[in-house]
Amino acid sequence: MSLHDLPGLNATLNAISAIFLAVGFVFIRRKNVAAHRACMLAAFTTSCLFLVSYLFYHAQVGSVRFQSQGWIRSVYFTILTSHTILAAVIVPLVIVTLRRALRREFPRHRKIARWTLPLWAYVSVTGVVVYWLLYHIDRH
Repeated sequence: MSLHDLPGLNATLNAISAIFLAVGFVFIRRKNVAAHRACMLAAFTTSCLFLVSYLFYHAQVGSVRFQSQGWIRSVYFTILTSHTILAAVIVPLVIVTLRRALRREFPRHRKIARWTLPLWAYVSVTGVVVYWLLYHIDRH
């Protein structure tokens, strides 16, 4: 695997995290706590792997400029701005949510998880969208 492959890996890790979050949500709705826990821990692990890979990549290459022009540029920067702000916010939310679950503080866990899950899912999905817009749209 080369440095060039890391953006695709990062997008894949974000997508896998989003899938684990969605499946974990379904499991908790069905009262399958063990499967929910496994999915949430997998989502957390996948997101941690993403963060390490993302930071390594950007430490090597720096910023990657968005090259496209026109209306898509506004769309890209709108999505990127919301993604970046929420990515910073989600880290402590995930840690607190996970900590409360692992300590079996379930009423407190549920209270914060109602916010954490949709925000984390949004960050994961928009991470894939940002990647796609940055690396795979027509640059003319």
